[in-house]
Amino acid sequence: MTVIHHVRVHRSEENLAREDQLAYKIAQVAADPVAVEADVVDMIINRVIDNAAVAAASLTRGPVVAARAQALDHPVSRGGHGGTLFGEPNETVSSPEWAAWANGVAVRELDYHDTFLAAEYSHPGDNIPPILAVAQHVGADGAALVRGIATGYEIQMDLVRAICLHKHKIDHVAHLGPSAAAGIGTLLGLDADTIYQAVGQALHTTTATRQSRKGEISTWKAHAPAFAGKMAVEAVDRAMRGQTSPSPIYEGEDGVIAWMLDGPDARYDVPLPAPGEAKRAILDSYTKEHSAEYQAQAWIDLARTLRRAQGPQADTVFAPENVASIVLHTSHHTHYVIGSGANDPQKYDPSASRETLDHSIPYIFAVALQDGGWHHVDSYTPERASRPDTVALWHKITTAEDAEWTRRYHSEDPDEKAFGGRVEIRLADGTTLTDEIAVADAHPLGARPFARADYIRKFRLLAEPVLEPAEIERFLALAERLPELTAAEVQELNIVAKAGVLASVATPKGLF
Repeated sequence: MTVIHHVRVHRSEENLAREDQLAYKIAQVAADPVAVEADVVDMIINRVIDNAAVAAASLTRGPVVAARAQALDHPVSRGGHGGTLFGEPNETVSSPEWAAWANGVAVRELDYHDTFLAAEYSHPGDNIPPILAVAQHVGADGAALVRGIATGYEIQMDLVRAICLHKHKIDHVAHLGPSAAAGIGTLLGLDADTIYQAVGQALHTTTATRQSRKGEISTWKAHAPAFAGKMAVEAVDRAMRGQTSPSPIYEGEDGVIAWMLDGPDARYDVPLPAPGEAKRAILDSYTKEHSAEYQAQAWIDLARTLRRAQGPQADTVFAPENVASIVLHTSHHTHYVIGSGANDPQKYDPSASRETLDHSIPYIFAVALQDGGWHHVDSYTPERASRPDTVALWHKITTAEDAEWTRRYHSEDPDEKAFGGRVEIRLADGTTLTDEIAVADAHPLGARPFARADYIRKFRLLAEPVLEPAEIERFLALAERLPELTAAEVQELNIVAKAGVLASVATPKGLF
């Protein structure tokens, strides 16, 4: 049965015992050798496929090319095999922290993998690159890799359920550093004391501001989780060498909670599995059908539905000259982070970066309403964003916070939790069209929940332009046998690009 841990700030003279600290309780969960249940294993396989899919689609994008080049400039450390790099031949490896970095950027670049939203936001699939890189480096088998990934998901999602970072303008990857360190600890079979030190350092080094997701969003958005994964690998290495970390990292009077989060009077209730309880958090997460911010998923589906309902007249009905206004009534988060409530003029700028457009629900809804769907490349091109009829419609779309949708967004009841809202389209002739959607079609409670076949279809769609057919089949065959893989097979759990794909883009030069 899940245990709720009550977390608060402690003065130094209270001398909070190590065993009573949240970082140690996280470490105890990671060190618990509980078996991974079959439905969790199946979902881990799905997410390994999902990560590889979105990484394949991003292999030639600038941030990924740069991160891969950095990794290639770092040879394998002396203590193991090294980790493979997405796109490169399996024989081309880098030191595990740099493999985690390069692959982490590839996975996050398109913002197209899994998500979990509660008190905080997260993409728990970000745990997989660092855990996989270490597994390859040390020669771990598939069963150990599965155990590590199950822990990574569990810890990040449990922290996300309880501790809000964004209201204090702290980036959500502050929950990823500790979870990845814990997952690596499980993979390696480390004791709780060692994992505790790694969790502390990983948190200490991965707290940063949310400016990376504000205004003109930069390429750091994709690098931030990769950095957290890289720091987690280094934190585990340091802890294994007997070194200690700031303590109590969460509860200390100069710690993260007291000075970065809710302050010295803060109280949090953090749920963690009890000793012997299976780690099942991954089953509460959900992936993306569309390459856009998760809160946009349901709105893309609703736009698709609205357009389909108008049939052949859709282009005329939704032509900008025939639309007076469109208001998306939605949750606090959607309104203030990716909606007009953010007061970011860039969210209405046709020349904005892809990263910014990805975080503009007015832009996304306009394009989805016109196109009847979403494409991970075509929907973001400068030509698409600057199309005059799109710009005209886009600037007629605003968002408004609705208390009921905010309540449902934060609901702990999975049957009630919602990430959509209600749209009101007021036409120039006085007609008003209204509709609503609670969750995306691909959500477990949606119209078409994603299953294994959908993950494989997504992988094929994104991989076919850059991988040979035989490589697609080779990877899928390995991934679907994940818990049975030998150490040698884990080292081949990689995607190798077609000849010439990686060479088709210039590799930037840097310091290394």
